[in-house]
Amino acid sequence: QVQLLESGGGLVKPGESLRLSCEASGSISSINGINAMGWYRQAPGKRRELVAAIIRDGTTEYLDAVKGRFTISRDNAKNMVYLQMNSLKPEDTAVYYCNADLRLLGYWGQGTQVTVTS
Repeated sequence: QVQLLESGGGLVKPGESLRLSCEASGSISSINGINAMGWYRQAPGKRRELVAAIIRDGTTEYLDAVKGRFTISRDNAKNMVYLQMNSLKPEDTAVYYCNADLRLLGYWGQGTQVTVTS
């Protein structure tokens, strides 16, 4: 079992920045079984989409719409994953979810709201 807790969402103006954090907790075996972690987002009326992911080997992937603005990183010692979001745009408004991929099983956090509006 893996529990995920997101934090760092909020209300910001266009052009501002936010840093989302995701803390993973659980048994050592479960934590060690994580193949990848990612950030997804879902806006009202829209399907959930992958924003950024970091694979076990350190490889990162990004949604085209956020490339150059968002950066995913991790701190394995703290079981933390971060999403630095710069130059935020209104279209970035969504609930952001942390996901842990254990290949055969996935876990989700409860989500954190990011709202970008003038």
